[in-house]
Amino acid sequence: MQVFTDIFKFGSDITARIKNIVNIPKAFSWQTFIYLSVFSGLMSYLASGFVKDLISLCGWLFLIAGTAWYTTDGNPLKFFGTDMTVGALITGALVSIFAFGHESTILTSRTFVLWPTIAGLISAVPEFFSGTGTDVSAQIPKPEARQRMIILVASCMVLSCWLQFFFVMDNWLNEYPSLKSDSFKNSTFVLRTQPPETVPENGALVLNKIQPLLEEQLTERNWSEAEKWLKNASSQVGKLGREVVDKQLQKFDEKSFWKIEPRITNTKSGYKLDILSIWTGPSSNPKKYYLKKSCTVEPFAGGVRTNKPDAKGTVAEIICEGGSSLFGGSPPPQQ
Repeated sequence: MQVFTDIFKFGSDITARIKNIVNIPKAFSWQTFIYLSVFSGLMSYLASGFVKDLISLCGWLFLIAGTAWYTTDGNPLKFFGTDMTVGALITGALVSIFAFGHESTILTSRTFVLWPTIAGLISAVPEFFSGTGTDVSAQIPKPEARQRMIILVASCMVLSCWLQFFFVMDNWLNEYPSLKSDSFKNSTFVLRTQPPETVPENGALVLNKIQPLLEEQLTERNWSEAEKWLKNASSQVGKLGREVVDKQLQKFDEKSFWKIEPRITNTKSGYKLDILSIWTGPSSNPKKYYLKKSCTVEPFAGGVRTNKPDAKGTVAEIICEGGSSLFGGSPPPQQ
């Protein structure tokens, strides 16, 4: 029987709490604002156009006012013993979502960044007023209260700055993913949680995409014409590289930091063509870095390679490595 009595008492306490929240003690109360916000939300759902936006605006204002009143009424709960109240945090979150949220996503970077500062300002507002309810008068905060307010608001602003720094760094890594392959061991702000990429993905992608274009340009081309093409390889490869970079990296801001250049050296049987994908953006190495894909261009006649490139019917054959290699420092000079 005692168990049933305890269950009944627990249920009665819950019911009493809900009743105190639901019942409106007087017309001017926080419950009134909450009910008005719910009513406005329902009406805005049924409306359209300008009327929908106006009703929705009123609903947000009612919700913020009612929440602020409820969470600060009486003896407000402090956040882990600080001068920040839990009510200010909740109200600040609502104000931040209302001011900086979008229909597609209510939680934007600005919502998180400005939340602490708004909450700090809301916590400081009661210091400028005395009394409760409708009997409120303005006052100048006491000196000790001013000091607490300045420290609280300043601390919240510093927290907002750190949050903004986090979102800036996250945006940089999204727009410039090649930075993930760099070293952050000397940074006092960035902590790497995953091993760095061995080769920058975008740099390798550009080399892989330009390879078939080079093969199309040189394969089975008359050997004398292939040699002329190689003599002008700097402009030819640079043009192809720019087209590939603009197409493959169009969604990244880092595309302007990638430059494609060739390096050509003579061999006993033909030429060695190195395609360099050079990173000119920010790097922990002051001399930057570059990726290299090596290819060989040799004369080919009668189904076999030949050492007589002047033979009739001699054409060019190009063979490239499968992968790309990463090198630190400045690329070798063009010859």
